[in-house]
Amino acid sequence: MKLASFKIGNSSSWGIIEGDEALDVGAVLKDRYPDLKSVIAADALAAVQDAARDARHHSITNITWLPVIPNPDKILCIGLNYETHRKETGRSEVENPTVFSRFANSQTGHLANIVRPKLSTHLDYEGELAIIIGKPGRHITQADAWIHIAGYACYNEGSVRDFQRHTHQFTPGKNFPETGAFGPWMMTPDELGDVAPLRLQTRVNGQVVQDATIDQMIFDIPRQIEYCSSFTRLEPGDVIVTGTPGGVGAKRTPPLWLKPGDIVEVEIDKLGVLRNGVADET
Repeated sequence: MKLASFKIGNSSSWGIIEGDEALDVGAVLKDRYPDLKSVIAADALAAVQDAARDARHHSITNITWLPVIPNPDKILCIGLNYETHRKETGRSEVENPTVFSRFANSQTGHLANIVRPKLSTHLDYEGELAIIIGKPGRHITQADAWIHIAGYACYNEGSVRDFQRHTHQFTPGKNFPETGAFGPWMMTPDELGDVAPLRLQTRVNGQVVQDATIDQMIFDIPRQIEYCSSFTRLEPGDVIVTGTPGGVGAKRTPPLWLKPGDIVEVEIDKLGVLRNGVADET
């Protein structure tokens, strides 16, 4: 099943994506499940399928895509998690995942513009796989990690590099409004299947700039869930953004910074294509 958050006119909703249609299940279940996060928390996918029979169908050309989970309790990002990216940054090998956080308002949806802030021209792309937590937990073992996943999505973890490098902490450069794109939808594990062999590719104006498979991660998904749940309780709707491969714009010669008018695409096999333009902050 593909699930998405979107707006129809001025109303925010959520529902199922089937081909070129969005089924507005949120309008049917609004009194019980006001958003996609509440559906995930209630483990209510069976109710969603039942309600889909009564849902109004909209062409996806008539919706405005929102971040898959617009209101996560937390977004945890895994840095330097592909060897190609670790090497291009010159960072040392580490025994544990590098984790930093994003804020919910740093996100934007599919087909929206990623915003280049007024304070910088060093806006970079980072194509990644995101996992959405379904079952809450603390001290989750690697063996149990898979049952805590509600779904997967594409993510462009946009980075404002000069602010990222002001100190050793990544937070400022990762949290400018509307710099992280999340979507178009999440796909449930039963439909997507084994993620390890899937190809992740990022393109800027049609040029391939990142190309890897998910199984090239240094710390795999169960290890990420185990580690993150060791220091915080993972909640339904939480997002773990699992790391980017080598090829980021900052490490190219000359650097490839995103500029207004650019089109950035993050594609993961079977999962879909996340597409965004770039615009200056107004």
